[in-house]
Amino acid sequence: MAHGTGHHESNTKRIWNVFYILSAITIVEVFFGIWKPAFMLDTYLISMKLLNWFFIILTIWKAYLITWAFMHMEGETKGLRRSVVWTAVFLICYLVFILLTEGDYVYEVFKGGYKSWDF
Repeated sequence: MAHGTGHHESNTKRIWNVFYILSAITIVEVFFGIWKPAFMLDTYLISMKLLNWFFIILTIWKAYLITWAFMHMEGETKGLRRSVVWTAVFLICYLVFILLTEGDYVYEVFKGGYKSWDF
């Protein structure tokens, strides 16, 4: 049996707000994916184009918003929120680091001619 006043609050407005924010971020991603500005393609940051970093950051932001709104993290205790969000952010950053490091190594091996590009 639920404890409380019996008053149910609708989250429809909040869900639509999150939907609009996620849609706007996705539209920006699609726009930059089609436009591909030259300054973002020519600028490298930690062995990767600035445009790719832009997409990674926007995607992490969308994942955070989804977790915050649809997993109801805003109503949880600070410790639970931090344990969920910080763990996810750490693992995503670690995955990006490993992919960049290993991908750059494999690229350099093939570029250096130690292996052939026959696959």
